[in-house]
Order: sequence, then structure tokens, then C-alpha cells
Amino acid sequence: MLTHDQDGRPSTPTHDQDGSPSTLTYDQDGFRRAGSPHRIVSGALHYFRVHPDLWEDRLTRLRALGVNTVDTYVPWNFHETSPGKADFTGPRDLARFLTLAAGLGLDAIVRPGPYICAEWDFGGLPARLLALDGLHLRCSDPRFQAEVDGWFDCVVPELLPLLAGRGGPVVAVQIENEYGSYGNDARYRAHVERALTERGVDCLLFTADGPEDAMLQGGMIPGRLATATFGAEPAERLAHLRRYQPAGPLAAMEFWIGWFDHWGEQHHVRAAGEAARSLDELLATGASVNLYMAHGGTNFGFWAGANHTGSRPGDPGYQPTTTSYDYDAPIGEAGELTPKFHAFREVIGKYVPLPDSPLPGPLPRITPALAAPAGAAPLLAHLPLLGGAPVARPAPEPMEKLGQDHGLIHYRTTVTGPRPAMPVRIDGLGDRAYLFADGHPIGILDRNTPDDGVDLPVGESGVVLDVLVRAQGRVNYGPLLDDRKGIWRGVRHGHQHLFEWEIRPLPLTDLTGLPWSPETPGQGHPAFHRFTHTLPTAPADGFVDVSDWGTGLLWLNGFLLGHYDTPRGPQRTLYAPAPLWRTGENELVVLELERPGTQLPLRDQPDLGRPTVVTLK
Repeated sequence: MLTHDQDGRPSTPTHDQDGSPSTLTYDQDGFRRAGSPHRIVSGALHYFRVHPDLWEDRLTRLRALGVNTVDTYVPWNFHETSPGKADFTGPRDLARFLTLAAGLGLDAIVRPGPYICAEWDFGGLPARLLALDGLHLRCSDPRFQAEVDGWFDCVVPELLPLLAGRGGPVVAVQIENEYGSYGNDARYRAHVERALTERGVDCLLFTADGPEDAMLQGGMIPGRLATATFGAEPAERLAHLRRYQPAGPLAAMEFWIGWFDHWGEQHHVRAAGEAARSLDELLATGASVNLYMAHGGTNFGFWAGANHTGSRPGDPGYQPTTTSYDYDAPIGEAGELTPKFHAFREVIGKYVPLPDSPLPGPLPRITPALAAPAGAAPLLAHLPLLGGAPVARPAPEPMEKLGQDHGLIHYRTTVTGPRPAMPVRIDGLGDRAYLFADGHPIGILDRNTPDDGVDLPVGESGVVLDVLVRAQGRVNYGPLLDDRKGIWRGVRHGHQHLFEWEIRPLPLTDLTGLPWSPETPGQGHPAFHRFTHTLPTAPADGFVDVSDWGTGLLWLNGFLLGHYDTPRGPQRTLYAPAPLWRTGENELVVLELERPGTQLPLRDQPDLGRPTVVTLK
């Protein structure tokens, strides 16, 4: 167990009776593990971005890279089933993931939040928090701290048997996540630290922040190890950290070796040679490292997050993250060992012993083919099947107020006539709205152009106005975390506010009741399109090509692969891992919201878009 001097700096670690350390420790000179000097060479791999049947394969590839540790976040919202209750089974079986890592000789670093960022919806926080009026996030607001305690009551018991001091692989746990990039509440930081230790977390605890004055001042905790997050100029970044932490080990807890993508941008890459040289420079300082990401994986379902840069002229505004989280990582989205893998492995081998086992081979891929069309179902015609009965509200309300986390949400009202055509505008839109007059499409509104309107013609007898709102990822980083979905202010026709709404949440969790018709709805009519594909051989990895389509969602055998947005790009295929396929007939369902395609090819290679080299700091 780690001890500290009175000034909060680390002192000599304590030992069990047999003389071996009870966990990862550190002293003035560096980390110690099994009684000897130790360097952490870690790779980030998120179990929640990998199909559970592929966890062992990805961890095996990670170990082959030469790292001795795996790092993972634990997203609160991925596990929570209701306040104070959480699911840790199946794809959420954290203990199984960590046990597999241990079996491959890997230590583990766990980062349970409560906030994780990670380009994950709402940074891992549960959407229901946005329904609590006046709640202040990530600070010492007693209501938020009580919510944090409820989460730790769920997750810490899962971790305790896996701590290194109890024979498990978990050698370190992070306190919050890059908190100095968000706030400076010392009482909140202390509360999160206390919430972990009082529940029995007795391994090394640490913080991670950008190596900038404000970030380190806002994120560090007295007496706990501080680490840094950055992507380049390691000597300079670590020197900045050293000014705040004069002794003890230096660690880059996130060394960004690639980057993630937003819809509407090009695919970000970092040259393998340049990244490997930077890693070599970092390790040459004697510091420890966590490669972010060693394997990125996929933002399946609705879990992709978003950034928001603000509202100044020239800012891109709301930026949803793509479904692929390939991250230009050494281990590709489908498990490929990339040129960056081999370049990094060569560098890592200079500093720590490499495994002597052969490198894992490539995984099988499906044979390219065209899926066969098998009917369609217009969305607006089947609202009761998708969302049940509507609720009546005087004004529009966001998803969170109606207990909805993800999906679409439908609003309907009647506008009396006659009156001249005037623009409909939405105040507080998250994120893209499709407008219909008596069932006919009249236009689209987007949160990034809030001053735009759609003209609504109103005849003698009035008109039924339907507003279908698509939600993409909640903001996961920066000051604008309170990102509600649906409509959270109001709708105006001209200057008149429209009231008396029927609202129907459409979580899209069950599509089995949809009736399929051979007629295909036209452009502007949101609809589900069904395809089938017979797989004559054993299941293998594949990629569904959506380049002929507009924007929407795609399911394979009932599993939501994620969002696609072909016109904005960059991603043009969605990864469909082998465990989701079946030998024999497979069903693919496309929800197209704007421009239906005519074909759905299945590929054996991904298309993540035109690459652009990213410059990191």
C-alpha cells in the first residue's frame, strides 16, 4: 500500500509480510512492481467498444504489441439500468474482460469516472441527469455527488476482487478524468477520491490532465500521483508536469497516437513513423506510457459522443463523432495489425521484453456480395408500433424529461388556418429535425443553423405539423455538457409559439413488429428498408457499404451497428463483426431519413474516408 510523507509526496511503499508489494507502488525514483523497478507500458482498449466474443482476440493482439498493461474506462451510462442499479453481464461483464487480460499476463488500469469523456455519449454520464432541474454536473453539488456515490456503490464491488492486492490484475484506478479541462472544484475532487477509498479501493490512485497550468491546477489532488495527457513533444510536456510534481514517476496516461473522426470531416491519421519516433522520445525519458488508443473499436448503437466548440463566428458548432472509433490505432477496428503496430512494437522492444509467441494472424472476412432487398416500412405510418401511445404536453419537452435516453422523438400539433405561410423555427434543437405538413415533407432544420426556418403553408382548415427529431451523440467534452436531445425550448410559427403537443418517444429498441411492403417510400420520407443475405460459410467479419444511402441507422440481425451519414462523410462502411452474423439467412435493416439508396453491398474491406494527417500537441 502506498504511503506519503506529511507534505503529500510519496514515501517508501509498504510491503506484505512476505516482503512483496501488495500492489503497484511508487517512491521518489519511480514505480515498483513485484519488489523491482517497473515501467508501465500500457495500451487503451475499451471492452464496451468490442463485441465480447472478440475480447480475448483483441487482448491477445494487444499483448503481442509488447505492452504489459491494458487500460479501460468504465462508462456509467453503459451499465446503469436504473438509479442505483447496474448490469455487469454479457457485453458489460467487466470482471470477465479483466480476468481475460490477467490470463494473458496483462496488468490493468481502470478508469471508472464518474465522467470518462472517451468520445462516448455524455462522457459516460447517464442521460437521466439532464432531467433533474438545476443539477450542476461534475462539481460539489450535493445532488450530483449523491449520484456519483450511487454509481460507485455499483461499480466498486465489481472491482474489489480484481485489485492487485487481492490477487487480481487491477494495479491502478483513476480519480475522475481530465477534470482540470472542465472545472476547479477541489471539494468535488476530494469527494470522488473519498468515494473510492471508503468503499475499499486501496490500489494506486491517480489523476490525469493536460500538461497546462490551469488543467493541472484544476485536476491534481494532494498526495496522489498526477499524470499527463498529450500527443507530441514528450520531453516538454513531462517537464511541465514535473514543475507541479517534483518527485516520483512521470507517466503519459494518454499518449495520443492517432485521433477520432467527426461526421463532416476527413478521416484523421497520424503517420506511423512520426508517431513511433515520438513514442521513442517519450520512453527514452524513462517515463511510463499508456497508448491511446492501442485498439479503438466501434461506437456501436447510439453510444458515439460529440464535441461542441461554441457559437463564435467560424466555429463548427456541434460535431457528432463517427460510428468507427478506429482512431488510426496500431490494432485496427477489425483487429488488423497495421504498419503502426509493427513500428510501435519495434520501439517498445527497446525498453521492455517482447512476448516470444508468434504474432496473431488476420481474421477471416466475408465474401463481397449484394444484400437482397426485402421490403420497406414508412416510419410515420408505424409510430404506434415503434413508440406506443403519445403523451400530451402543452409545450415540447426533451427526451430526458420523458425518460428516453436515445433514438428518435416525434412531436405533433395542429396549426389553425387560414394564415399566410411563415417559417417554422425550433429553439433548443438536438439535433436534426424533419418537418411534415399533413404527412408531406417540407424541410429539415439543424442545430448548427438555429436561425434557419422552414416555410409552413396553412390552408383554410389548418394543417397537422409533424416534427421528427433525430438525436446523435451527446456532447462528451468541454463546458457544454448539458446537451439535451429532442426539443428543449419551443417551436414557433412566425412569432407565435406553438402549444398543445403530442409527443412520442421512439427508442427503436425493437423493430420486430414492422410490416414490410414491396413499395419503397420516396426521398424525404423516413423509412425502414429491409435486406437479407444468406451466408453459406461460417460467420466472418464484414463491412456494410452505405455509400449509396443518405443518413440514418443500420441494424444487423437486430443489433444496431450505429449511425451513418454518407453526404457528410468520412465513413462509408460500418463494421459488422463476425459474432453478429449467422450461417444461413441474415437480416439487415436500414433506417434512412433523407435519401434512400437502391443497393446495400457487403464488403471485405473498410472505407473510413479520405485520410488527412492530424497534428497533435
